[in-house]
Amino acid sequence: MAENNKINRDDFEAMSTETDRKLDKRFKELKELFFSQWGCLVESLAKNDLVRIFEKRGIKIEQTGQRLKGSHKGQRYEFDIVALSDAEVVVVEVRTTLEPEHVREFVDKMGSFKTWVKRYAPNTVYGAVAFLQAEAGAEQMAENQGLFVIRATGDSAAIVNQADFVPRTF
Repeated sequence: MAENNKINRDDFEAMSTETDRKLDKRFKELKELFFSQWGCLVESLAKNDLVRIFEKRGIKIEQTGQRLKGSHKGQRYEFDIVALSDAEVVVVEVRTTLEPEHVREFVDKMGSFKTWVKRYAPNTVYGAVAFLQAEAGAEQMAENQGLFVIRATGDSAAIVNQADFVPRTF
């Protein structure tokens, strides 16, 4: 009768694999929740200072919005923050940690911005990246691509581009 309660090696390995799979899934969910909350914090820091920091660069922001989502010909898009003045639009990509791949992806998305969001086609459109930290030269890469570079620090944010920086228009 004791033999009936024994778990054979194959059953044990199958249970172990299933447990590992469930733990991996739960860890991924918790990690995504953690980083999404950090992202919300960075987004809030950047958004709250956009009017002030862009005014210093001669762009008078009158309105900001978050999470501009849509689709164009079946292609979905999302932009984290859109800051508007009469004639200018600044589109901000927000990252907790900015990496070179994020810069490349954002520049690609910005190439389609006026096609995807036609109401801003007549405007001068700039891109910006906001982040807490940058890795592998991503900050310099963003500036080289003509993006405003915004570092969120403490309870505020600041543009860290050189004073003579000229942003790219999209």
